[in-house]
Amino acid sequence: MKEARHEQRREELRDFLRSRRARLPPGEVGLPTGERRRTPGLRREEVAALAGIGLTWYTWLEQGRRISVTTAVLDAVGRALRLDAAERAHLYRLAGHVPGEPPAQRDVTPESVVRVVDEWLPNPAYVLDRHWRFLYGNRAVHTVFGDVRATESCLDGFLPADGPFHHMRDWEAMAPSLVAEFRADAARYPGDMEFARIVARLSRRSEAFAGLWARQEVKDTALGTKRVEHPSAGYLRFDRTTFRVVDHPDLRITLLLPRPGTDTRDRLGGS
Repeated sequence: MKEARHEQRREELRDFLRSRRARLPPGEVGLPTGERRRTPGLRREEVAALAGIGLTWYTWLEQGRRISVTTAVLDAVGRALRLDAAERAHLYRLAGHVPGEPPAQRDVTPESVVRVVDEWLPNPAYVLDRHWRFLYGNRAVHTVFGDVRATESCLDGFLPADGPFHHMRDWEAMAPSLVAEFRADAARYPGDMEFARIVARLSRRSEAFAGLWARQEVKDTALGTKRVEHPSAGYLRFDRTTFRVVDHPDLRITLLLPRPGTDTRDRLGGS
């Protein structure tokens, strides 16, 4: 079974490389375009030369031979074939490697994401970056949680001065799950030292956070609940769904829905 999966992956790697090579016009990479070619796109020797690797090695790679290929070679081939980020990640997986982590994106919420969040009204929805810093929320978020400022973090509730979500009821019961989820997210970006700085800052200022972080617990889930003690609307309970946008993997969009069987919807409408 395992060998059959490896064989299928090698066949997919072969077909993928051939298709990427065939689609690339010679002129796009600075090669002459006037000569007659039996096949469209680039020749194998041209890809090898552009990547700075041996023709035999590239041929074996494209043929799906049982060879061990390094990430440096894959990066070189990806550049030669003008692969985009999604295609490079696909190449890594087909070759048996874990795709490299993408660089951190700017703290800007795309207009398309803003529209999704705004259309979620009258229910709360907000956007966090990869470090769980608040980027954008619709009007309902500010109604429920107060005046949430950009760059504030969901984890700032551990700090003595309270964070933007300090109205959450049963914070102590929810905190272990939050820390375990943050650890899972940090593991997605092992080269991003900002996670280490966040953990160090919170650990210095909060014994509660330091203790939970030391547990080494990991939780990776997109579903959960939020309980909020609103100053005028009272006790609000929500179901939470969090997801990432494929085109913007740094962004976490959280949608909150009033929990069935509660009067949260009526309370939120009257707040």
